[in-house]
Amino acid sequence: MFLENTVNHKEQFGWIEVICGSMFSGKTEELIRRLKRAQFARQKVEIFKPAIDVRYDEDMVVSHDANEIRSTPVPAAANIPILADG
Repeated sequence: MFLENTVNHKEQFGWIEVICGSMFSGKTEELIRRLKRAQFARQKVEIFKPAIDVRYDEDMVVSHDANEIRSTPVPAAANIPILADG
C-alpha cells in the first residue's frame, strides 16, 4: 500500500493509496477510517470528490453506514493539483 521513493527522498511530497473492491465491500468506510486516523495523528490530509456526486451530501464523503468526512468537490481531476496545498 505504501510506496517509498528510494531514489530521491527530497522529491516525495505525498502519496496516493488505492482502496478497491466490489460494491458494498466497505471501500468508503475504509477510506474514512484511514483519513480520520491520519487526522488524529495530525497529518495533513485533503479529500476531493467529484462535484457530480451528490447522492448523500454535496460536501461530504458518506459511507453506507452513514459515517462521513468533509471533502472538497471538484468538477474534474485536473482541478486537484490547483486546489491542493503544496
